[in-house]
Amino acid sequence: MKLFESILIYLVSALIVFSNFGVSNASDHLYRGHGIAMHGKLKYPDNFRNFEYVNPRAPKGGTVRLGSIGGYDTFNTFIIKGRKAAGVNRLYDTLMESSADEPFSMYGLLAESVEVPKDRSWAIFTLRTGAYWHDGRPISAADLIWSFNFLLTKGHPYYRFYYGNVSKVEKIGKRRVKFSFKPGKNRELPLILGQLQVFPKHYWEHQDPTKTTLKPPLGSGPYKIKSYEPNRSITYERVENYWGRELPVNRGRHNFKQIIYEYFRDSTVAVEAFKAGRLDFRQENSSKAWATGYNIPALRNGFLLKRTFKHERTQGMQGFVFNTRRQVFNDRRVREALSYAFDFEWSNKTLFYGQYKRTESFFANSELSAVGMPSAEELVILKPFRTKLPKEVFSSSYTAPKTDGSGNNRDNLRKARNLLNRAGWKFDRDLRRLVHQDYGLPLEFEILLVSPLFERIALPFKKNLEKLGIIAHVRTVDSAQYQKRTQSFDFDMVVTTWGQSSSPGNEQRMYWASNAADRPGSRNLSGIKNDVVDELIEGLIAASDRRTLVAHSHALDRVLLWQHLVIPHWHTDNDRIVYWDKFGVPATTPKNGLVFSAWWIDQKKDVLLRSAGHGAVLRRGR
Repeated sequence: MKLFESILIYLVSALIVFSNFGVSNASDHLYRGHGIAMHGKLKYPDNFRNFEYVNPRAPKGGTVRLGSIGGYDTFNTFIIKGRKAAGVNRLYDTLMESSADEPFSMYGLLAESVEVPKDRSWAIFTLRTGAYWHDGRPISAADLIWSFNFLLTKGHPYYRFYYGNVSKVEKIGKRRVKFSFKPGKNRELPLILGQLQVFPKHYWEHQDPTKTTLKPPLGSGPYKIKSYEPNRSITYERVENYWGRELPVNRGRHNFKQIIYEYFRDSTVAVEAFKAGRLDFRQENSSKAWATGYNIPALRNGFLLKRTFKHERTQGMQGFVFNTRRQVFNDRRVREALSYAFDFEWSNKTLFYGQYKRTESFFANSELSAVGMPSAEELVILKPFRTKLPKEVFSSSYTAPKTDGSGNNRDNLRKARNLLNRAGWKFDRDLRRLVHQDYGLPLEFEILLVSPLFERIALPFKKNLEKLGIIAHVRTVDSAQYQKRTQSFDFDMVVTTWGQSSSPGNEQRMYWASNAADRPGSRNLSGIKNDVVDELIEGLIAASDRRTLVAHSHALDRVLLWQHLVIPHWHTDNDRIVYWDKFGVPATTPKNGLVFSAWWIDQKKDVLLRSAGHGAVLRRGR
């Protein structure tokens, strides 16, 4: 990040009044405000009362029952060990809160203000005087500093990547903490520091924060743990005297008195529990369940509702991920060849009821996707690396292999065989397998799954691979084993999703950076180590405006796609929600999609639903 500007320029610039940003009032900073935008201006001024996508008069009360899969064995959210309980983040407040109708803007929650210089080489957060823990003690600068230092040194590896550019954190006033950043451009750091959850130092000094625990921890947020039964359920209760209930970022949110999570073995069981009335709300990710799974009398009677909520958020990438640490997948031609064995068009027509679009970008459904040939701005970024990149980056537009959807994938399998032959894989007629001509091993690997739902995707893929002489073993394991194996990179191929924001930044290091490839718990599941990708990530993080960020996203996206790290799956541009008709729903859905924390219990609907049986009676009809 750049050094400070010259004294003269700095003092002159400090006099500038930025619309919607506040006014500089000292020579040591250019901006102090109630929020901060990644690029451009904030949507909400310093006197705003609530976000536009909430109902500020939403009533408080009622109980909502939600489902979760697998189990849990810890309430400690900030270490790599253990399976975290669903919803436990509701216990803690963050420094700032993001809005759901802007690309990336943060507004004060624990922090009443944030200060940054023009080059964003440091950030100062001032804590609110009225913020306190559930035991009544005020939230202090010492709490913030302890939380940050612990996360950076002993927390989940994720935090080392996310906050790795912070060089120093110090208390500079009773409620003021300054974060200084390492040299280099990282305009996102003040915003991602705003996402920091703050933990009570006085509580954790008497606990061991490096271990899992089922002792309900002390929090500051809108909910606390009321009761729990490990691996079966957990109940959160709204804190009636929650200190932040009237803040603009919270008004109209956190309306349920109780939130109960019930745990189930898999999604199929959870769907049946939902239809039986044990659960109230469900986001449906299975196209089959969405199309056929809820055809019960309650749906026809109007007690059960199916709705889609359109959104404009980035869909990221889901796909079969190659572990390039494995010898069998360290050749790009092999990875490309196997992509021809996945028949998306057949799957979409036969299995998904035509509900999906093929994903062809790591930033799908957004302006960040690399579409068509590289633009002039992209070429400026990419040309210095021409000799290190596949020629297709400059000569071709990436498109995933396509079929006619008939299930006859012969043309694509022929292309796959040609690629495999060039990579040294020859068909052994005696073994009826592909064997490498140099080291004599067969092309064989395991597809590791955590949900039986993906078996219907993986098994047809496996059959196509068999036609090429490739043996793929499909194995579904429980969530604990899956977590352990993926965190230690003990797999050949998995299905995963890389979520993306509308303003990508530091998290890309954890996804793709070379120094994340061998760090347990990182999201660099593919194991990519590529100097060009590392430099593109840093250029993305340093982007000074939205146009530059978009161009760097295109460049990074294009390079990743031509590495063939994944066999892309699919995406949709709406949230599919099924719920029992007991809720009030805000009139406005923001660009980033549904915000469930802004829903509330409609008492009249709830009474009517309970009088009808909320499950057993409704399934029999009326």
